[in-house]
Amino acid sequence: MIRILLCTCLALIVGLMSSASPTRAQSGNPDDVVWVQVEAQPSLNRATGRAQDFARTIEDVNGFAVGGGWYAIVVGPYRRADAELVLRQYRRDGLIPRDSFIQTSNRLRSQFWPVGANVLGTGAITAPGVPAAPTETTQAEPETPPQASTPQPDPEPAVVDETPAEARRSERALSAAERRELQVMLQWAGYYNAAIDGAFGRGTRGSMAQWQAANGFETTGVLTTLQRATLKEQYNAVLRGMDLRRVRDAQAGIEVLVPTGAVAFDRYEPPFAHYEATGDLAARVLLISQPGDQNTLFGLYEIMQTLEIVPLQGARERRDRSFTLVGENARFISYTEAALQDGEIKGFTLIWPAGDEERRRRILGEMRRSFARLPGVLSPGAGTAAEQSIDLVSGLQIRKPIRARSGFFVTADGAVATVSEAVQNCSRITIDGDTDAALIADDRARGVALLRPDAALAPLAVAALSPREPRLKSEVAVAGYSFGGVLSAPSSTFGTLADVRGLNGEDSVNRLALKTRAGDAGGPVLGEDGEVIGMVAPRMQDGTQLPDDVSFALDAATVAAAGAEAGLTLAPSTGSRALTPFQITERASGMTVLVSCWE
Repeated sequence: MIRILLCTCLALIVGLMSSASPTRAQSGNPDDVVWVQVEAQPSLNRATGRAQDFARTIEDVNGFAVGGGWYAIVVGPYRRADAELVLRQYRRDGLIPRDSFIQTSNRLRSQFWPVGANVLGTGAITAPGVPAAPTETTQAEPETPPQASTPQPDPEPAVVDETPAEARRSERALSAAERRELQVMLQWAGYYNAAIDGAFGRGTRGSMAQWQAANGFETTGVLTTLQRATLKEQYNAVLRGMDLRRVRDAQAGIEVLVPTGAVAFDRYEPPFAHYEATGDLAARVLLISQPGDQNTLFGLYEIMQTLEIVPLQGARERRDRSFTLVGENARFISYTEAALQDGEIKGFTLIWPAGDEERRRRILGEMRRSFARLPGVLSPGAGTAAEQSIDLVSGLQIRKPIRARSGFFVTADGAVATVSEAVQNCSRITIDGDTDAALIADDRARGVALLRPDAALAPLAVAALSPREPRLKSEVAVAGYSFGGVLSAPSSTFGTLADVRGLNGEDSVNRLALKTRAGDAGGPVLGEDGEVIGMVAPRMQDGTQLPDDVSFALDAATVAAAGAEAGLTLAPSTGSRALTPFQITERASGMTVLVSCWE
């Protein structure tokens, strides 16, 4: 008996693979209400557009959410027998994809298209080209004269599975790579947890039998050709719509599988070839290609970690001739690998939305397995017309902190005082951009936070907190990173002490007659003798509009009290003589630091 395994039957297999064997699919109740699923999309916008496209050529198109962030486009609802006729006819006419299949109502959730419709549960309708069911009548119908028979097209051949002996013969024809791939797919499905070696021993046979039982097949421990195809369809279902294609980028000298359903080539900006998102899935791919040596590789490793596309959280590993970087936050995960070979550095970065981990891992695995080097590297002169900015590296945004404020050293080993506002909701805090710091205390009542650097620092100057109340109308100086770190050193602003109280009479607040910016908050306020008389307070956030030259500072006693409660030994007052503006600026610059709060 000739046993036929046609690709045209795989669409029916897909729809039934989670509940029954393919041979059972045709044996359902012909009066069941079912649908023909023609496509699924990972976004609502894309699914709506595709539903509209199908509705231009076929009838009864509907769209439903199916869970997992996917949206199905279906035709129906029809009786099962009618749906199978529609499925065959539409596939034969090329109106729907060959992998379309019969879908049941219990798989469908809320309806998104047509807008406002709700046909789930309303019962079967008459399928196109299928006569309506006859209604009872008391009038005798005239006898229809016999008609000459009209030739009918041959029905599609039925799917007949292999016997165990035939399955073993077809299995022996598999290559070593195909046998390993089968183990990978069984491992992905959760049935195999041993070595991927292509040897079908007891463990592999047991996993095959478990998969067969879970999918409604006879548990022989040997997968037939049809069952292997079903398993592969399950394995690849998560990649539907991704359109993985082998991209050969001759300029970059790289060949790799790329999810062209999600990204497309956009531009060259050495050392990167940019592939940007084409839809509402926030995915990106970078191909890395440049000439260089080990120093170039190590420099690239450091530069990549300053970019927004490589969040701070994640594993990093640098070897002598290669590196890998993983960065993740609440919005996306990025993976970068690059290697040095024969004076050429090549690699790639995959950036994928968080929460879509299964698809991300599969695409990443395919990219890693398919990555191949071609002759040549990306020319350093490619893409020179791109926008230039100190905030960009090869067209990529440099990572910026969510907040940048000022602070100042209060101990000789590098403890820093800053405003409480500076350290709120930070996953990481740094001093002067690259030194990680731990939060010692956050005294929100006083508005003071204290930090200790992870590595001991040797400050050029340490603040001496003045124990004396400053003199009204005396000259003061404020030091701070007014522009949030754009400048590499703190700025100094001179003014006068307007009042030793706040606008509402607060005795722990001084009012200053000088202009400050948001970045100055946390910076020191120095008196005429160079001692610190206070800390710049944050700008008022209650909507009050004050003159530009009105600012406020927490007094030195408030900062000292917070430091004492945190167990710090603060520098004593020196009671020095009056200093020149240059000397005050020099001392202020030596003690002031940039405090950055990172997501």
